[in-house]
Amino acid sequence: MKKFLSLIRFPNLVIMVLAQLLVRKYLVFPERTLWQSLSWPFAVLLLATVCIAAAGYIINDYYDVKIDRINKPERIVVGKSLTRRKAMMIHLYLSSLGVVLGALLGLKIGLVLLGVALLLWGYSAQFKKRPFIGNFTIALLAAAIVLVVPLQAGQPSKSAWAYAVFAFLISLIREIIKDMEDVQGDASFRCRTLPIVLGLPKTKWVLYFLAMLFLLFTATVMFYRQQGPLFVMYLFIGVMLPTLVLLRQLFYADRKREFAHLSWLCKAIMVTGICSMLVLH
Repeated sequence: MKKFLSLIRFPNLVIMVLAQLLVRKYLVFPERTLWQSLSWPFAVLLLATVCIAAAGYIINDYYDVKIDRINKPERIVVGKSLTRRKAMMIHLYLSSLGVVLGALLGLKIGLVLLGVALLLWGYSAQFKKRPFIGNFTIALLAAAIVLVVPLQAGQPSKSAWAYAVFAFLISLIREIIKDMEDVQGDASFRCRTLPIVLGLPKTKWVLYFLAMLFLLFTATVMFYRQQGPLFVMYLFIGVMLPTLVLLRQLFYADRKREFAHLSWLCKAIMVTGICSMLVLH
């Protein structure tokens, strides 16, 4: 069970569920209590997105068996504790279940989740080996996880779009940093990720630009929400300061361990950003 939870990146799934719960309660139905904002269709949406996300992690490891023997030998599950054939079958079952559950909620949700499942397959098979395309795909899917909640509720939300942009930018930054962490294994199998194509120094300049864009976006949100001092202070301490730390550490980073630390810092920024919904109103 421990190996399987590691395979489906259980902590990441928990973060995803937390994000969707907070979007539902604080952005889509802020006037309702937590229990009033919950519903069976929303529970089905949560299950559907978890199934598809878990399937995405499995198919990613399915295609990365050889690369992971170099990049992350201690985390290998597919091909070791679980055969590749069984991994593929579990992926297909989970993806199919997610899409079917989405279709039960309506044609739009079904099509969105089908698109997500196909993009995750495409990412694992091809996109991640190409410069920037794979990073952009995962960032786009992170935004979709946020936007699918108001779509299912039939309740448009400008704030949800703001958090979707936040999720997109920080995910894009993290994915590029992860490519820098895995450059040794990726290069051995002729992947064409951004750090391999541009080199680490030039890739850092791409990250500097994206991080500054992220900071500018956060500052804009703070400006438009200045009537809520607690929210502004939270974003400054929980998002802007850690991002500045990220920039400083990125400047000096040149080892796998240091890039791994930066990846975790990005995840921490993502979590604190998501939790800002708690002090939004």
